[in-house]
Amino acid sequence: MPHLVEMRPDPGNPGFGISHPLLYTLPRMLKHSLLIHPEINLVLGRAGHHSKILIADGNYPASSKMGPNAELISLNLSPGLVTVNQTLRALLSAIPVDAVNTMGIPADDPYAQQGDPPVWAEYRETISEAELDLQMEPIQKWDFYEAVASDDHVLTIQTGDQALWANVLLTVGCRTS
Repeated sequence: MPHLVEMRPDPGNPGFGISHPLLYTLPRMLKHSLLIHPEINLVLGRAGHHSKILIADGNYPASSKMGPNAELISLNLSPGLVTVNQTLRALLSAIPVDAVNTMGIPADDPYAQQGDPPVWAEYRETISEAELDLQMEPIQKWDFYEAVASDDHVLTIQTGDQALWANVLLTVGCRTS
């Protein structure tokens, strides 16, 4: 249930001019902990259940691979800064998450023979530290691009991460408390 705030007219402000209380609904999607970026918080506050948030590594074509409703916020300060995992940690402290998807490596890619990218172990640790009972699920590269291109995609955060196959797609969950 949304949090309701009753707003009464301000008798000291003649321009206010309303003679009855107004009710405003304030979104309660954000959990607020580590995330302080104002633009990201603005987008997350408008996002709802099933919205998609892409945390893109430094190699992802962020300006050309976005959904029609998505906003792009560039945090790629310099090579390696900030990382996808740092961004993931901040986002997991701020919003409920139903799913975590990585960009899967095609079988014919030379990196596919090496197993999971090392950065995926970091993501699993971050998810565990956030006390989420979620498993990362890879989406094959071209299907990943299609998932990002959906109407549900609301935000891409471009990082400077240089790790290979580091992209993460989050699905926003529901607040239950």
